[in-house]
Amino acid sequence: MKLVIAVVHDRDRGKISESLLRSGFKFTKIGSTGGFLREGNITLLIGADDKDVERVLALINEASKSRKQYVNVLPPDAGPVGTFIPSPVEVEVGGAIAWVVDVERFERF
Repeated sequence: MKLVIAVVHDRDRGKISESLLRSGFKFTKIGSTGGFLREGNITLLIGADDKDVERVLALINEASKSRKQYVNVLPPDAGPVGTFIPSPVEVEVGGAIAWVVDVERFERF
């Protein structure tokens, strides 16, 4: 058995959740926030048999897409008001990151 831990951009959470549910996978959703852009993410904990891991990863891949977005480099509280207004920078956001971890033991109560 494996545990798939997937961090997904908030905009893709509905599509990924629906895809996983339609395919019969159970999961736990945990709200999370990205460290760089401080935007909303969702962290999914998905238990899967070894034979199903590739299908889970394919569903995540199909439902999560990266996109371009303009952001300010410095947070608004970085300095005194009016000292420096950064120009927006184009960055790639979205998509998903997944880890597959061996599960030593699994119990359902």
